Amino acid sequence: MWNSHDTLLVIKLVIAIAAIVVLVARYKLHPFLALTLGALGLGLAAPEGPADLLESFKGGAGDTLGNVGIVLALGTMLGKLLAESGGADQIATTVIRHSGTDRLPWAMALIAMIVGIPLFFEIGVVLLVPIIFTVVRELRAEGKEVSGQTYLLLGIPALCGLSVLHGLVPPHPGPLIAIGALNADLGTTLAYGILIAIPTVAICGPLFARYASRWATADPPQNLIDQVAKESKHDNPPSFGLTLFTILLPVGLMLLRTAADLAFDEGDKIRDWADFIGDPIVALLIAVLVSLYTLGVARGFKGDQLRDFLTDGLAPAATILLIIGAGGAFKQVLIDSGIGDSIAKGVESAGISALLLGWLVAVLIRLATGSATVAITTAAGIMAPIVAHDASVNGPLLALAIGCGSLFLSHVNDAGFWLINQYFGMSVKDTFKTWSAMETLISCVGMAGVMILSVIV
Repeated sequence: MWNSHDTLLVIKLVIAIAAIVVLVARYKLHPFLALTLGALGLGLAAPEGPADLLESFKGGAGDTLGNVGIVLALGTMLGKLLAESGGADQIATTVIRHSGTDRLPWAMALIAMIVGIPLFFEIGVVLLVPIIFTVVRELRAEGKEVSGQTYLLLGIPALCGLSVLHGLVPPHPGPLIAIGALNADLGTTLAYGILIAIPTVAICGPLFARYASRWATADPPQNLIDQVAKESKHDNPPSFGLTLFTILLPVGLMLLRTAADLAFDEGDKIRDWADFIGDPIVALLIAVLVSLYTLGVARGFKGDQLRDFLTDGLAPAATILLIIGAGGAFKQVLIDSGIGDSIAKGVESAGISALLLGWLVAVLIRLATGSATVAITTAAGIMAPIVAHDASVNGPLLALAIGCGSLFLSHVNDAGFWLINQYFGMSVKDTFKTWSAMETLISCVGMAGVMILSVIV
């Protein structure tokens, strides 16, 4: 039964979240420091004793980084080899060559969904923008009419594909954080995520681009076009089939794990081994080891070059690793202090749909902080006790609902907003009308897919 003590604990949580938001949005404090201060402050106010609080903090950070952090590192390594080997270019040129001019927006969405499997969103943007610029250059060389709208017709589907995968499909860090916090089944979440991602990308990518390209225009700086849309330097790129096999290998191993769980009883040796190789860490490790040959040695790269590629690939992961670790600490403090139990009681008393609540919490944190990672980490921590208390809540769908909410309305406090703004040479107004509108549409369409699945499954 909900009581005054529960109310006081939830008020303290709201104050802690508000403090994090203000520190990030108003005072531009790094999200890692803001989450750390928020977690420690919440634990002391709850109150937890200093010793217990530190144990909760370190335990939460360690558990999160022990899983998601390793996956993140392996994913960046795979992405770096994909870029350096020419595998990304090979996928792009093959798909575009078979698509025809009229279907180019759909081709760009497909390329983004394939290439985006092992990549951070920001890295995917950096990888795909040169492809977009190159396609526009080739269209102009063929005598076809090219304008600022052409960049949007091709760019929006690509950005949509990357964004949807970033929020909904493991082994991206956001979905894995939610899966871990909610103790959701990985294979089921992956299958549901792909099922929701396909129509979401179709609606919010190529179809939305038809209209958004009429509302705004893009004018990428010519010096940027000259810099990134240059002829490929890869002398021996991997084939399309080999590249596709390497990228999809970890996803295939994770799906194999789900199939084995359905086909074999618990304790069966085949199921045990399938669970082992289908774990995200092992699946991505296998994929990286395979890629060292398919995208590395077989392409003529030497050992020291491959080592440097892998080292360079880890650099972009540093910031997000810190944020994820602090977010995991915040989640554990919330649970150990009893606040999570109070939230679970409140939701049960109010009769609010857990799926809708998870989406709304993620939306609010995303709007305030601009960070999808902070939104999904915090929302998953808040919702975790609800899943623990109510067995009827569908963990995989709740993880996806939170992922959808974390993508809502990217605006000026989101680094991705300015990345798109600068690459495509758009005004702030046009960036809102295209990129921000697309992100909002993704969040709503994806959530609609979650609700539909909740009725079916």
